Amino acid sequence: MTTPSSTTTTPADPAPAPTKPVATRPSRFLLLGDSHAGPIGRAAKAAGIPFTGGPIGAGRDFNAGFLEVRDGDLVFGKPEAQAYHRRFLDELGVASLAELEIPLVSTFGFNVHTFATTENWACYRLPDSSFPAGFLTSRLFDEIVRAMARDALAFYRHTRGLGLRVLAVLPPQRVPAMSDPQVFLAAQDTVAASLVPLGVELVDLRARVTDATGFQRPELCEGNDPIHGNLAFGRLILADLLDRGL
Repeated sequence: MTTPSSTTTTPADPAPAPTKPVATRPSRFLLLGDSHAGPIGRAAKAAGIPFTGGPIGAGRDFNAGFLEVRDGDLVFGKPEAQAYHRRFLDELGVASLAELEIPLVSTFGFNVHTFATTENWACYRLPDSSFPAGFLTSRLFDEIVRAMARDALAFYRHTRGLGLRVLAVLPPQRVPAMSDPQVFLAAQDTVAASLVPLGVELVDLRARVTDATGFQRPELCEGNDPIHGNLAFGRLILADLLDRGL
């Protein structure tokens, strides 16, 4: 989480570099995520909070088809992501996530602006471009979003099945021009609601970071970037994590 990497649709975006802890004290949590994990790691680093992990790729890479379970352990499909994952485990002195004794914090599954890409939903709109009444809260909508996020949900299901304490961080409340704000908000709710029965703790700062529009306050947005939160946003997330005992 040094410099956050964009999760826009530009295919050439490089994967974000992971942030390493700055202290030799025992790590207080393992951070695994996409570029939205960047501000969290930068905030922890600035505050001297020891942790391990960071972003292991761009958000669009962690929805579906990005992992499998081999011999009871998670394996990420992209070699670079798997290399980061293994390095983080090595730094913690464990062979697999099953041996993890600290909480796991993740942003996987919450790059919902990609789910909300406007053109994805054209076939469900009425002639006036609106959605049918109740569509965004319907079972059909939920099933579509869960299918889009199926491996992210599998990640949380697996890690909770290992008995880990898992915290999922909701994204900055920012919607790029390519995405539909209504779908963004509804898809976010669907993913969050899917994690609650698994026992995943939701780090949900929406009431604290939004203004009258319902979206992220400018002072918590990364400049010249349509998607990410900044260091101040990361500090709010870190404070919430610390309040939870991490």
